[in-house]
Amino acid sequence: QVQLLESGGGLVQAGASLRLSCAASGRTFSSYAMGWFRQAPGKEREFVAAVSKSGGITRELDSVKGRFTISRDNAKTTVYLQMNSLKPEDTAVYYCAAVAVLGSDTIITGLKAYNYWGQGTQVTVSS
Repeated sequence: QVQLLESGGGLVQAGASLRLSCAASGRTFSSYAMGWFRQAPGKEREFVAAVSKSGGITRELDSVKGRFTISRDNAKTTVYLQMNSLKPEDTAVYYCAAVAVLGSDTIITGLKAYNYWGQGTQVTVSS
């Protein structure tokens, strides 16, 4: 099992940057593909970014490409989401998620595939 704890959210103005962190417990962090999802009020939770267990493969939601970057540090058992040029529409609760992956290095983008979730961190972007 793995436990996830997000941090780094906050209230910022449009155009600002934030870096979210997700610290994971457990010794097998490098066996997990990781993802970031977000949920705005009244909307369904949506995929934001994913990284493979090695960190060598990443993917971002089209609307955040060029602004958000996902990365991980397996030695620190932490995954990051660097968010630049934030927009009011990025306002949401951001969740970190993990899923164990056997075999080849791959990314997981489907929400239902993830079986470990953090409690979320609020990001609010004012205009």
